[in-house]
Amino acid sequence: MAHVTAIKKGTFLEQVVSTTPNGERLLHCMQCGSCGGSCPSGGDMEYTPRAIFAMIQTGEREAVLAANTQWACVSCYFCTTRCPQNIPITDIMYALKRIAIAEGTARNTDAPALAKTFTDLVDKYGRSFELGLATRYYMLNRPLALLRMGPMGAQMFTRGRMSLTPTKIKKIDQLQAIIKKAKELSGKK
Repeated sequence: MAHVTAIKKGTFLEQVVSTTPNGERLLHCMQCGSCGGSCPSGGDMEYTPRAIFAMIQTGEREAVLAANTQWACVSCYFCTTRCPQNIPITDIMYALKRIAIAEGTARNTDAPALAKTFTDLVDKYGRSFELGLATRYYMLNRPLALLRMGPMGAQMFTRGRMSLTPTKIKKIDQLQAIIKKAKELSGKK
């Protein structure tokens, strides 16, 4: 039987557990390695999920939030489905992303800026707009890299894989009302 650690108030462990649906399952991690062994992007991760869980339990907040593990997660949920302890691994990765973004500690990754650009476009149009996503992201975060993206963008356009103008989904007002309510419930503007 796995050792279950008590959660102390105000700890990093408590924050992760309390901001993850069924996050208390993290305490049942038996360090079997099924998560990392089944992860398609495990080789790109600085630490495996099980190492991250051990670090969370020992309070290594800065190292966990600075790691690329949660940003390398592709949200396939394969690790979650293979976990013998039913730990919501992917949801914990999302919680770590949210904490890092909220605290401004996300380092060594462009993911927060890219995620913000993507969600802004989805909020406005109800879907991604690739040209707008690439242009806005690169203009605001990596302007010189935008020049290198031009040839690929031109090929995508000529093959009909990218539109020059965004299109809104039908009933965008309903989606925007849902997004607004979700932000209100989470305490964000």
